[in-house]
Amino acid sequence: MSVYIVYIVYIQKVGENMRLVIHNQSDAPIFKQIYDQIKSQIIAGELKKDEALPSIRQLAKDLKVSVITTKRAYEELERDGFIYTMAKRGSYVKGMNPSLIKEEYLKQIETYLQDALDLADTVGISIAELKALLDILKSETEGGRK
Repeated sequence: MSVYIVYIVYIQKVGENMRLVIHNQSDAPIFKQIYDQIKSQIIAGELKKDEALPSIRQLAKDLKVSVITTKRAYEELERDGFIYTMAKRGSYVKGMNPSLIKEEYLKQIETYLQDALDLADTVGISIAELKALLDILKSETEGGRK
């Protein structure tokens, strides 16, 4: 019998809550889970430009993880242009460039399409059949919007 623990933490930030879900059974390291979730919230506009993030120490305390873990997540977010840090003041959400947002979504779509191609290869579905399926899905989506 396996026991799975999932930490769902609502981090208090200025006027709102930032939701982070840490899965201890995930293959992704904890710093990566933190990075991915904050990045997703920035891209989705849930975290706004110049909005203060919890301090590295406070986030580590709230998540019950090492300060080194949260520091690494913040460093990678800063390196990738999602946040900026001001000495002795904290970390803040950086304004998102629309082309950067589009690029991030394109990366996600590319990953999904690669997974679809791999699955199609496994079961013997051709590219032509995949394109036809994509056309059907697109027309159904457009039909639902009218």
